Amino acid sequence: MELQMKPGPQHRQEQKLQLPEQPQQQKPQRPSSSFSQSIPVNGVKVAEEKWVISIRERLEQAHLASSRSKLCIYRVPEYLRGNDNKAFIPQVVSLGPYHHKRNESLRDMEEHKLRSLDRILKRTSQDVKLYLDSISEVEVQARNCYVGPISHTSHEFVYMMVLDGCFMLEIFQGAVDGFEQLGYPRNDPIFAWRSVMHTIRQDMVMLENQIPLFILDRLLELQFGVNEGPGERPQAAQLALRFLDSLMSADETLRNRNWKKRTKYANTDLDGLHCLDLLRRKPKDLRTNWMRWKPQPLDAMDEQRQRQRQRQRQQLVRCATELRVAGVKFKKRNTERFWDVKFKNGTLCIPRLLVHDGTKSLLLNMKAYEHCHIDCGNEVTSYLILMDNLINSDEDVKYLHRRKILENWLGSNAEVAEFFNSLCQQVAFDFQDSYISKMSADVNNYRDKRTNEWLAIFSKNHCRNPWTIISLFAGVVFLLLTSVQTFYTVYGYYRPS
Repeated sequence: MELQMKPGPQHRQEQKLQLPEQPQQQKPQRPSSSFSQSIPVNGVKVAEEKWVISIRERLEQAHLASSRSKLCIYRVPEYLRGNDNKAFIPQVVSLGPYHHKRNESLRDMEEHKLRSLDRILKRTSQDVKLYLDSISEVEVQARNCYVGPISHTSHEFVYMMVLDGCFMLEIFQGAVDGFEQLGYPRNDPIFAWRSVMHTIRQDMVMLENQIPLFILDRLLELQFGVNEGPGERPQAAQLALRFLDSLMSADETLRNRNWKKRTKYANTDLDGLHCLDLLRRKPKDLRTNWMRWKPQPLDAMDEQRQRQRQRQRQQLVRCATELRVAGVKFKKRNTERFWDVKFKNGTLCIPRLLVHDGTKSLLLNMKAYEHCHIDCGNEVTSYLILMDNLINSDEDVKYLHRRKILENWLGSNAEVAEFFNSLCQQVAFDFQDSYISKMSADVNNYRDKRTNEWLAIFSKNHCRNPWTIISLFAGVVFLLLTSVQTFYTVYGYYRPS
């Protein structure tokens, strides 16, 4: 009798390998692409896995971009650039990742940025590691302020924020306290009041050339120390406005008077996301008057657009010369915000605006920011639409200049008219969701009254200068005296004494 021994593990494995293959049930084949047919099956699986991984990475980036609550610095869309690409590209200094070392003219400024950082470290007796470690703590928040993926590594991004932020703070403080007080020589090529400083100011208000304001506050806090009270150290917003405010208004006396009212480092309600947003912030008294866009169904939006076009034809204001003939008066309004326009008692009050080479870049970047940032109103865009309607020719510019509303540093009056007419090209604008909707209706209602037009014609023809006014007054007095004399002559005839 033969003993049958149980197979060991190795013997069982051999038996398993020698089993006949079982017929497999064929699965329905999916139509394969040309990519999958060009390589072996195993190769296709590997390639498909890489393909799926790359798509998942893109989806994660898209989800990250859509979930950023601090997003406030954007790339200007192509449809808003038009032929004014120069207005959105910095000419001297790059700030932030979008234009970092893009061309030679921007790379030259990197040396001066290093000089500013070195000057700060020597002045404060601090080490650069303190600044790098502090900004590293908020790197994620800073990256979330920019739209799209940032290709810079963590070290590159943090170093760029420190270098650009310290450079901006040196410019701001030098503009307030003087560059010589900060240790720079009088003939410094950058840190002195030269023509390049005006170009730097224009570069700092470009939408693609921004640094988050909380980064500047953090760097400024390290310079002055966290133990100092709010009245002993400035805020980055205060310094930025003091440097950039000349771009907003031509009325220097008004600006200086408003700045003198504030203590040097007093706590104020200044708030903003970056320099451009800080300049574009609306006054508090207008905050409740701006309307917000609300999503609506497609059919309802189509109907609203049709009604909007009909109302636009009726409510858009005429040019300044026609409104003047119709009796509308123009007056300069004393305010620092150039878009704060009011109409009251037949008078259109418009703040003064300085028109120069940098004005176009400022207005276009503000307009682009309003179109990109969801928490913005449409104040600047509304103002540009209004000015585009008020200015059709050089005569309109000439009249507004005479009323001290426009200060022309650009060239001829025809160039200023073309300047305003070109700012509103390719603008998707909802006329009803703006403050000029009701105001333009009030202007048109006032213009349609014939009595106002008659009074305007009378004033133009008979009240041009003091001599015509005197002659008019003398004529009225003579007419009254003649009437009185005639009355007493007739009265004495019927009722003799």
